[in-house]
Amino acid sequence: MPRPPGVPRRADPERERGVTAVEFAGWLPLLLTVALAALQLGLVGFAALQAGSAARAAARTAAQEEIEDQYATSGRAALSGPLAENATFDLDPCGDEATVTASVEIPTVLPFFNGLGTASRTVTMPCD
Repeated sequence: MPRPPGVPRRADPERERGVTAVEFAGWLPLLLTVALAALQLGLVGFAALQAGSAARAAARTAAQEEIEDQYATSGRAALSGPLAENATFDLDPCGDEATVTASVEIPTVLPFFNGLGTASRTVTMPCD
């Protein structure tokens, strides 16, 4: 029996085989890029949190007269993993307070995101 006009023909199951795999392969690069960008954003937040912890530890040490020259060592000890290697600490002693700025390089996941800069935090503690 002939098909009435205007009624679409049913797709042949043999011709539709593999279409889902091709569609998935088309979306996969976009999905991976979004996932890696989300991971990179998480690393930015992690670096900022680590910089804050390191600045607090360094400022606590700098505020104590007998060990104030060990503030950078104390700050590096508060950092986890490879973040401690390139961390910098600046001390600004202002009489009754010790102000320390900790800067940590932001790690990268994607090669084209190289050089995202540093995360810096400043903490002031009263001197003992």
